Amino acid sequence: MIRITLINPNTSRAMTEKIGRAARAVAAPDVEIVAVCPDPGDGPPAVESHLDEVEAAAAVAAIVRRDQEAGGSDAYVIACFGDPGLDAARELVDVPVVGIAEAAMHVAALTGRSFGIVTTLSRTLGRARDLVRRYGFDEACVAAHATGIPVLALEEEADVDGILAWCERAVRSDGADAIVLGCAGMADLCARLSADLGVPVVDGVAASVGLVTGMARMGVGTSGRDEYAAPVPRETPRTRDADSVMA
Repeated sequence: MIRITLINPNTSRAMTEKIGRAARAVAAPDVEIVAVCPDPGDGPPAVESHLDEVEAAAAVAAIVRRDQEAGGSDAYVIACFGDPGLDAARELVDVPVVGIAEAAMHVAALTGRSFGIVTTLSRTLGRARDLVRRYGFDEACVAAHATGIPVLALEEEADVDGILAWCERAVRSDGADAIVLGCAGMADLCARLSADLGVPVVDGVAASVGLVTGMARMGVGTSGRDEYAAPVPRETPRTRDADSVMA
């Protein structure tokens, strides 16, 4: 059995359950999906700003630490399109850790020459473009559009027609061969959007589950060399005081 901990960095239980269902829908029978999120007050209600992202990253690191103390998982997925806390989580474990933006872009690039991103609020587009550059898809990504839909509005019923209109623009006007959905809360829309558009629509939750499952089966984890080496334990004031007393 492969155990994947799926981390929703915001505190929405409803969205966490929705993301968990999407992940289990594509998981193999021998894959256990454990979908978790921070408790209220330990993370942001939604990740829609730079401040939210900092809080989300800290929450992701704390969840990974707790999971490791409880025995750990075979892989981790960060289910937020900003991939908050991705690098920190990789420092903490030697198993696969993948963010949904990272996974979705890689999978989309395998389906055609180009892709477009359709996400939530316009203020998140800068982060999306930063990740496009980081992951090496500057040429492949031909469009990034915001629907204006807040993250928490995707907890239940989404404005599918509004999302579809932006996807159509990316395909018809921008020349995208595929669409990347820029929020984990859109995970349940892939099949309908793909059928309406006639091009692949990639959800990062499903893409991440497939990638980390494959990596776990291959025995390929996170490199512990240099940047992703385990953090050096910090010396706390209490430790220093104790050392002084012992001396």
